[in-house]
Amino acid sequence: MSIEDFIISVFCQVDDELNALLQNKPLRQRGFVPMLADSEVITMEIVGEFLGYDSDKGMWKYFSSHWRHFFPRIPERTTFTRQAANLHVVKFLLQHRFAQSLGAQDDLLYMIDGFPMPTCKFARAFFSRCFKADAAYGYCATKKEHFYGFRGHLVINSLGIITAATFTAANIDERDVCPELVEKARGLLLGDKGFIRPSLHEGLAKQGLNLQTPLRENMEEKRPCTFLKWMKGKRRLVETVIGQLAERFHLEKVRARDLWHQTSRFWRKILAHTICAKISMLLGGQPLQFEALVTC
Repeated sequence: MSIEDFIISVFCQVDDELNALLQNKPLRQRGFVPMLADSEVITMEIVGEFLGYDSDKGMWKYFSSHWRHFFPRIPERTTFTRQAANLHVVKFLLQHRFAQSLGAQDDLLYMIDGFPMPTCKFARAFFSRCFKADAAYGYCATKKEHFYGFRGHLVINSLGIITAATFTAANIDERDVCPELVEKARGLLLGDKGFIRPSLHEGLAKQGLNLQTPLRENMEEKRPCTFLKWMKGKRRLVETVIGQLAERFHLEKVRARDLWHQTSRFWRKILAHTICAKISMLLGGQPLQFEALVTC
């Protein structure tokens, strides 16, 4: 589809779901009515993220320069940024609703993984004042490097739809975050070696979730080779999703300077990925074929 059709499609999806979420109730109880509707702001954020404009300034400048005929009441940049940040809870709720509409909680196969979100270069971490009380030192086993900042946590279903996500300080063990993320999941959960913990396996089994991970070298393997090969192939899907979030939506880059803006940025990227997956499916394609969404 053209970029014009893509913007219209995103707006229709967001506006319909937002109206269903609010049920004709006003989002604000006091204050001035914003110049842009909330669905317009979220649409600008999602389209901007898809096109690679992941900063608030970049989005505002792009739409102000090229799409005034679609959004004639675009305010000044600081007003746009503030309104977008204030909608972080709305974006979280919308992502949850879109994921549910795509059958996120009706699957029997899920994958979980984490990824680093450094706030600065490791060499500058000692001098950094950003997120001083929130960020921490951590280690990324995949990249085999230490970093300073946050760690993202992600759960997807067998189609690549994000069913749950969050971010924590980098020193928080992903095994401690796992139970909260998969609270409503049932069936089979695939993780990496970082999720090996007997108490975690037992706790998830009680809720009907079978956690399977590769074993460490000093552990005896009793599972069939065919299952291990299948599990390795399936886990590539979560790596694909994380790769899309990192490369197209720049989720691993922390450009904010406080948790308020960082939370808003985090959830608009997760929401953008989910809506793009839905539009791709509506067009008859695979959920993660984002390259085919906008052709001209």
